[in-house]
Amino acid sequence: MYVEETLYLTVGELAERIRTGAMTPVELTESYLERAKRLGPRWNAYARLMPEIALEQAHAAQREIRAGRYRGPLHGIPYAAKDLLAVRGVPTTWGARPYATQQFDFDATVIARLREAGAVMLGKAAMIELAGGMGYRYASASLTGAAKNPWNEGCWTCGSSSGSGAIVAGALAAFAIGTETWGSIVCPAAFCGISGLRPTYGRVSRHGGMVLCASLDKIGPLARSAADCGTVLAAIAGHDPKDASSLPREQAAFAYPGPGAPPRRLRVAWIPEQMKDAQPDVLAAADNARRALQAAGASVRNAKLPEGPWEQAASVIVAVEGASAFDDLISSGRSLELADPLGKIGGFINQQISGVDYLRAQRARGVLQRKMGELFRDYDVIAAATENVVATKLSANLETEIPIADPLGAIGNLCGLPAISVPCGFDSTGLPVGLQLVAAPLGEHAVLAAAELYQRHTEWHRRRPPAV
Repeated sequence: MYVEETLYLTVGELAERIRTGAMTPVELTESYLERAKRLGPRWNAYARLMPEIALEQAHAAQREIRAGRYRGPLHGIPYAAKDLLAVRGVPTTWGARPYATQQFDFDATVIARLREAGAVMLGKAAMIELAGGMGYRYASASLTGAAKNPWNEGCWTCGSSSGSGAIVAGALAAFAIGTETWGSIVCPAAFCGISGLRPTYGRVSRHGGMVLCASLDKIGPLARSAADCGTVLAAIAGHDPKDASSLPREQAAFAYPGPGAPPRRLRVAWIPEQMKDAQPDVLAAADNARRALQAAGASVRNAKLPEGPWEQAASVIVAVEGASAFDDLISSGRSLELADPLGKIGGFINQQISGVDYLRAQRARGVLQRKMGELFRDYDVIAAATENVVATKLSANLETEIPIADPLGAIGNLCGLPAISVPCGFDSTGLPVGLQLVAAPLGEHAVLAAAELYQRHTEWHRRRPPAV
């Protein structure tokens, strides 16, 4: 078995060891499985481990590599996938009691593409029920219970991709797949001290994934570093005719040769308004991140986001599309089986939003997209603290204890913009703080270049929770 230190290596470092024969996919998989069996239940990180499937895939990868058929940097690398992605013959619960026994007879496109890349699937990551589609007040809004943060088990991991965050932070897999409608990749990354990449809307196929808000949902990786996120995105991106929202082939494709120097001096727009009312330690860490970017050669200037009712518009769109996606669940009354008190009634409330309000929100969205296009003429990326707070207590009421204001999150998701959150420090209690970088549509190379520049000059992404 490999030791904990080895299991915290980046995908790139593990891949090089596997490629050269210094490490085997089978032993690596066995090591992650042993750790996941021991710590996964403690953190409520996995909805389901799949040891038989994982070992079968690991042995196949090992045979191929030894035969000289190395597929690339994910070959033999163990990962976890959020439990809203279909895996043939395996329960896909969407984190919710009404779907506890649900199974599909096909694989989601993301799962199929990772299998083609030779990655080894360890299991399904726990998640907030229905990805928060009916609303929720507490971290316990999940079929598997509240996901606990490996940095402090009394704290949450954040967002509907809560299990994916715990898995990567706790070295229960080398990377994980999460999804984001509004914050559920970047927030777990920030709370858990890891890197998380939200791709451009339509760049990664959602075929075989649960639909919450069809016009905002996105699928992306959580990993140890920005470079790892780029490596995974290259494997899962691409046009898919099975997904009506999939971008055309030439736009959806994403090639990632690995980390390199930015092509020119990065122009960074720093957004103070995103950090209004942030905790003092969060502000201090973000300010240090700004200075680090400047010291690394980036041009960083204060900038303002377009003014408008963007958060309200995003909330209306998510609520209406979510109510439509789960109409059968709501109409049947089975939403009352959900764990969270708000989730039980949220769908009924959302059904009362008028079509007029929805159309107004969509018109506002179009205005915003034009305004953001103007902002990106002068900047390569937008930057701010990812969240204004560090990881909240498991018992926290999320409606009252997390600041509601999140203009950059609303804007980024309404416009389908790519973003990455990377660790940028800790508060006085030892909880991680995240730095968010956002680019124009199809600007994944820009956010990765900025994040890689930052991570070349800092060591926050190398920190790991106390040994367990």
